[in-house]
Amino acid sequence: MPPFVPDEILEQLAAVEHERWAHWQRYMHGKAVRNSDGSLTIPAELVSRWERLMETPYTELTEDERRSDREQVQRYLPLLATIRKP
Repeated sequence: MPPFVPDEILEQLAAVEHERWAHWQRYMHGKAVRNSDGSLTIPAELVSRWERLMETPYTELTEDERRSDREQVQRYLPLLATIRKP
């Protein structure tokens, strides 16, 4: 970790990351089918889409896909703007 990131900012960024992850998990769970044993099944069309996205460089994503990534980054920007190099 860069030495100029205060522990307080690191913790705040970790909290933002957890919220981002939790948001994604809620989305995924909402798209999946809950099985009787409590497990989840992701529909094949979503698996195909997400696998394609995993293998696609950012520069080759569609504008809507890049916009979605930018929206996620905006969660971090207010905190990143507070970091000052010594």
